[in-house]
This record gives sequence, C-alpha cells and structure tokens, in this order.
Amino acid sequence: MIKFQPLLKQTIWGGDKIIPFKHLDSHLEQVGESWEISGVKDNETVISNGEYAGMKLNDLVAELKEKLVGKENYKRFGNVFPLLIKFIDARKQLSIQVHPDDDTAHRLGYPMGKTEMWYIMPSDPDAKLRSGLKKKITPEEYKEMVANDTITDAIAEYPVKEGDCFFLPAGRIHSIGAGCFLAEIQQTSDVTFRIYDFKRKDKNGNYRQLHVKEAAESIDYTVHDDYRQHYDKKANAPMVLVESKFFTTTLYDLTEPMDLDYSDLDSFVILIGVGGEGVVTDSEGNKTTLNAGETILVSATEKGLRVEGTVKFLESYV
Repeated sequence: MIKFQPLLKQTIWGGDKIIPFKHLDSHLEQVGESWEISGVKDNETVISNGEYAGMKLNDLVAELKEKLVGKENYKRFGNVFPLLIKFIDARKQLSIQVHPDDDTAHRLGYPMGKTEMWYIMPSDPDAKLRSGLKKKITPEEYKEMVANDTITDAIAEYPVKEGDCFFLPAGRIHSIGAGCFLAEIQQTSDVTFRIYDFKRKDKNGNYRQLHVKEAAESIDYTVHDDYRQHYDKKANAPMVLVESKFFTTTLYDLTEPMDLDYSDLDSFVILIGVGGEGVVTDSEGNKTTLNAGETILVSATEKGLRVEGTVKFLESYV
C-alpha cells in the first residue's frame, strides 16, 4: 500500500481548507489544490513510504508494469499512470472551462483528454458549481455569449453539499464555484481550455489567457435535464457513483469492518479518505491508516483489503 507526498498548488482562487484537512505542517496560503496521486509530466508525485520511498510514480509504473496497474491498463497506458487524484478548495469562483476528449486532444497536440468527476466534501453553506448546458446554443452563439459576458446564462448551476457527485465527461462545460471543497478523480491530463474568467486579473495585473477557439472545438453542446449523479446513500455497503471506461468510483461510509475483494479485478485501486479515521490491512497483514485527507495506491496484485474504523472513503480503479 503506497502513499505519496502531496503536491500543493497555490492559486488565485485557493482557500484554507486543505492544510488542516490533511493535517499538514505548512503555512502556505491560498492552497487551491493538493495533487494526491499524479503521473502528469513535471508534476509527478513522489512515494513517501515503504521500499519505493523517494521514487516518482511513473518510474514505479515502468518498474512494476502490470503488477502495479494491471495487464489491460499497462497495454492501454504504458508507463504513464492513468488517473490523477486531487483535493480542491475554491475560496473564489474558478473560471468557466472545458476539457477535450482524447481525439480532440490528440488533434490539438496534447497526449490525453480529460474526463473527470467531483465528490463534494464539507463545503460552505452557500457553495455552488456549474455543470453542463441548460439550453441549446450553437458554436456561434457560444462565442457571442463569451464576448458579451453572458455565457453563464447558458450553464446549469447547482447548490451543493457534502455527498453530492458530478460526472464530467470530456466536452462538458463546467466551473467550480466559491466555497466548494471536493475530491476530483480524472484522467492523467492537465489540459484545460479556459472559456471565461469573469474579467479577473492575475497578480501582475493581466487578464488570464482564454482558449475560446480550442474550447469551441471541444464543447459537447448536448443539453441534459440533470447533471448530478444520483445514488442511494447507505452505511456499510458500496455506493457506486460513476462507472465509465476511464474509471469506476464507489463510495463507502463505514461504521463496521468491511472486506474488499479484488480477486477478479485487473487494476490498481485507489482509496481516498474523505471523512473519519480508518485502518486498512492487506492480504499479507500489513496495515496503514486511511484517514480523511489520506490517499492510498494499492497494486493490481493485491487480492483484497480489510477496512476498519469509522471512515468514509472513495474507491477508484480503471
């Protein structure tokens, strides 16, 4: 069971929730993101425990190959770890943005597209976010609405609370709102096309770069009635949040011990602590903590885990 040194990202919109949530000894301010597990080039997380301590994630993939990620995943992704795990704390509104799918990303010169999901953790009472178009618009209308500052009128907005979940397939226009605190699971990609940034300026007094043209090529203009993920909330049982070709994510809210069976799974597993305190024991009897703010990578050779404690966590694999 592998843990990593988080990569803390200071942003113009970052808040003060991540440092205490992760119990870090840090005085950094405006930490908007903690990259928990990352194989993104130049932003790889480093292993913090065990025999591989000090090694970068993709170097570990190259060494262990299918033993770490699974046979099919290694064929599909090679030496790049396929998922990026983050905690995000938005004190201020993030930009309106979109991510390309794999085909569009390749056409525009990027290695991979970006499908992602959000699980909302305890957020501010008035926290909101935007996800998906709420009315039909054309690419031409989209460009006009960006130019005349009305693009938010076309995007569905949701008040959010702990336990809410949103799946964002590549192409879905979206924005994290002020007060949101969430866990994000996504493809290993840092490609983001910024559509609109509320006329904000950076610390040097410049407007941040927009990618209106690239975004126009990436947006899925389909309109849906509801962009939330709906699931039945229950204790001590798996709650499937998202099933996709990019990742499957399940929520567990435990008050009693549970055994997780991975004997038929050809994939690594990631456990993300989003509440409480727990202990995880592998099939060889090794133990590690799984507390709120902690993230664990489990190799594809592991056949099962036992989780004990009063703990809420996300389980994700490809």
